[in-house]
Amino acid sequence: MTTRNVYLVGMMAVGKTTVGRHLASRLDFTFHDTDQVIESRAGADISWIFELEGEERFRDREQQVIEEMTRREGVVLATGGGAVLREANRTVLRERGIVVYLRSGVDLILERTRSDRRRPLLQVDDVRERIETLAAERGPLYDSVAHLAITVDRRPPKAIANDIHDLLQGSREPGAIGTRANVHRCVS
Repeated sequence: MTTRNVYLVGMMAVGKTTVGRHLASRLDFTFHDTDQVIESRAGADISWIFELEGEERFRDREQQVIEEMTRREGVVLATGGGAVLREANRTVLRERGIVVYLRSGVDLILERTRSDRRRPLLQVDDVRERIETLAAERGPLYDSVAHLAITVDRRPPKAIANDIHDLLQGSREPGAIGTRANVHRCVS
């Protein structure tokens, strides 16, 4: 059984929160979502924080939450899509637990965010272009911090969580999960 915390990274709308809840339940860990913690503490939603304080202040809040949550034990933490932008976050995530990168194609993210007005980075005319740009900028950062990467496209969140659980427990190797999951261990 893994005793290390598990941190989920990846683009917005890939299912980090939903997968994280299922995984925490399987591991008998506590689940936290950095965006939800920030909203709870600020008494306001992320879009409001972005609008009033700007992205930099939001990232300060995010870094503080990640620093705090990664010091706890028995945690599955779903991070915001931009959490990897700060080197300090990448360092503590990588050093204090197992980082799982949930990958998804642009089409799925676009589909899941089409009607979402709560994501401040997507309040632009060309949402597809913005998602493609964010994915290109952040993809290498997700790869650099992850111990394990799994493609989530159109797979049920519970199945993804079960696959991650089995990999963490050592009961299956990446190749045993199957081609639909597209799982691989990242460079240590």
